Amino acid sequence: MSDVVAEAVKALNAKIDGGFDGTAKFVIEDEGAIMVDGDGARAGDDEAEVTMTADAETFESILAGDLDPTSAFMSGKLAVDGDMGTAMKLGQALS
Repeated sequence: MSDVVAEAVKALNAKIDGGFDGTAKFVIEDEGAIMVDGDGARAGDDEAEVTMTADAETFESILAGDLDPTSAFMSGKLAVDGDMGTAMKLGQALS
């Protein structure tokens, strides 16, 4: 697991606190993937209701609260594939 993935897992678990009602996957380009579900966040590349893909800098900005996930999506920095409702729920859980 890359340092970027390890840091993102830690940050996601701190923000979500208690899990997330759904399954989502973050793919960090050139780094790896993170699964988020009812058990919290962990490194992994399983099937998910929604997959969100971005570069490490974009994910770090979202997790730090410097970049709104919706703005990242609208500006093309964050790609979303799958259930948009699940993506929106996760965005709310992260804010």
